[in-house]
Amino acid sequence: MELIKTTNSFQLKNGQDILLESGPDKAMIYIGHGQESVDMYRGNFKIEDYVSERIPLYPVEIREQDGVTSVNFSNKVRGDITIRKGACEIRFQSLDESINRFWIRVQADPEEHVYGCGEQMSYFDLRGRHFSLWTSEPGVGRDKSTYITWRSDVENKAGGDYYNTNYPEPTYVSSKCYYLHVNSTAYADFDFRNAEYHELQIWEVPAGLRIECADSFPELLKKETAFFGRQPELPDWVYNGLIFGVQGGNERSFGLADKVQQGGVKLAGIWCQDWCGKRVTSFGKRLQWDWHFHEGMYPGLPDKIRELHKAGVKFLGYVNPYLVNDGKLFREGEEKGYFVKRHDGSTYLVDFGEFYCGAVDLTNPAAFAWFKDIIKTYSIDIGIDGWMADFGEYLPTDDAVLYNGVSAMKEHNHWPVLWAKCNYEAVKESGKLGQIVYFMRAGGAGSQKYCTLLWAGDQSVDFSRHDGLCTVISAALSSGMMGMGLNHSDIGGYTSLFGNDRTKEVFFRWAEMAAFTPVMRTHEGNRPDECYQFYNDEDGIKRMARLVNIYRELSPYVKGLVKENHETGAPVQRPLFFHYDGDARCFTEQFEYLLGRDMLVAPVWQEAQKEREVYLPEDTWVHLWTGRTYGGGSNVVAAPLGYPAVFYRKESSFAELFAGLGKKYGRDMHDLY
Repeated sequence: MELIKTTNSFQLKNGQDILLESGPDKAMIYIGHGQESVDMYRGNFKIEDYVSERIPLYPVEIREQDGVTSVNFSNKVRGDITIRKGACEIRFQSLDESINRFWIRVQADPEEHVYGCGEQMSYFDLRGRHFSLWTSEPGVGRDKSTYITWRSDVENKAGGDYYNTNYPEPTYVSSKCYYLHVNSTAYADFDFRNAEYHELQIWEVPAGLRIECADSFPELLKKETAFFGRQPELPDWVYNGLIFGVQGGNERSFGLADKVQQGGVKLAGIWCQDWCGKRVTSFGKRLQWDWHFHEGMYPGLPDKIRELHKAGVKFLGYVNPYLVNDGKLFREGEEKGYFVKRHDGSTYLVDFGEFYCGAVDLTNPAAFAWFKDIIKTYSIDIGIDGWMADFGEYLPTDDAVLYNGVSAMKEHNHWPVLWAKCNYEAVKESGKLGQIVYFMRAGGAGSQKYCTLLWAGDQSVDFSRHDGLCTVISAALSSGMMGMGLNHSDIGGYTSLFGNDRTKEVFFRWAEMAAFTPVMRTHEGNRPDECYQFYNDEDGIKRMARLVNIYRELSPYVKGLVKENHETGAPVQRPLFFHYDGDARCFTEQFEYLLGRDMLVAPVWQEAQKEREVYLPEDTWVHLWTGRTYGGGSNVVAAPLGYPAVFYRKESSFAELFAGLGKKYGRDMHDLY
């Protein structure tokens, strides 16, 4: 990168591309004033803004001293620009305390593609749209034209939209092979609709921004993840088989685990999210948010966990940073004053849907340490090997007072990072890093080094375009470009509402895709009795056993990818352009992915499909199930249930492993088709 400057103008260039530009007749920065309206209902936010003023800023003075270029923008904002080791950083300082709206324009061109902004579910390529960056419930359906979204909006303000996400991040990656990160946790909106520039809006003057460029995407991710931090490697036990999601207490949970194992399903772990007890609401089966094992439902759980360990099976639970107000841990936290407060000093009780909880104030060092000890004492110390580290999005902004004195509007997007750090430190301080895995749906800038595993959240149990199976592909690709390269999802989805029940078809299309991801984990869903469960029929158990065996036998390859993610930041699931950046078609594909360098996976994500059109980059590819060889281009291949369109590179060093896998598990493909 090169900074070209005069007395009152400058350009930041990456090769021939201009990234930033400002001068007497060209504004790069706009500032203004706005008044927001924020309404939260059960983690869903309605946010409106009235901008009363927006003015352009121009450089009035540019100075250089000791390698720092200082730019005075209209005596309103100062920017100190440095370029070191190929990275450009601009540190902003507001010269007017009344400024609460800030826009910066980054030069673009019509052919450019943009990715990231955290984990995006609907669109991988963000070009042509704007994205509000605010952690929240993603919504049910996420498509305003559908009945499910409409009804969710009417009844619960919970329909969502294409930009809603648990994990927003003010960072994007350009097809020009650079990333840009804005150092702010305030509400933001990144707008990629203009052909000539990207306009990034932040509800404060940000601390700064950072741009790094590279010659290739693997090199770019290596730089990006060196900045944010990298995820730890997954424990070896994860690759032993399925993490079986089941609930209902000792008899039902462990009885069903025995049943599926007897049917041939290899289990890595049993995940009982209701280890802490259950609540039944109008939404479905939920949990007692008091994070210790429930003596009535799971009597003698520590002893049972030890039995499982002897049999080579792990046990996983559930925890989140909120405590229900009728639980014993809430009473303890209330006595200590460890919850987020209202301005009158009372505890802020958050509505989670027919029950109320206190939000542990993670900005309070004593409360943070207390909650770490809860995780250690009630989960780690009884032998629990992992958990869903749920939520993190529900920090209210209206009338909320935090220990550190920072506005809740600015801490809201930072909350998931604090929550991830709490889990990470609890595990690390217990000496269990690399042995325990917790999975999170919420995230923010900086979560990368604290999150052992991401999960895609609460999809609908269907094939819908904006909330179904296909969205977890986009989720993995977008978060992977943010340095969160370990992702997975609830097999079959989670949310079943308004008669939208999980079918056997959607469950197994999801499961066959999951066999080609870092982790396989099932979830019974919020209405387990109304949704298909694979353990309810012999054929389902047989099919699942086969897919789990494929996952297990692929593990030598996947384990290497997980190690690579930890060492270099290269995600396990990669967009096609990651290794084929000379192919323009690869920059717009979001319904297939590379599993590492050597496999290409094209899941069947639409209902009633028995074949799949697949785009293959220019290379020599072998169809996993039939052994047939293909060159680059579009091809239609058979994809009956249980046989997603999967290919491997003929020149791969793992070709022998892949070929053996295909011969072993693809021999009856044509009979099923």
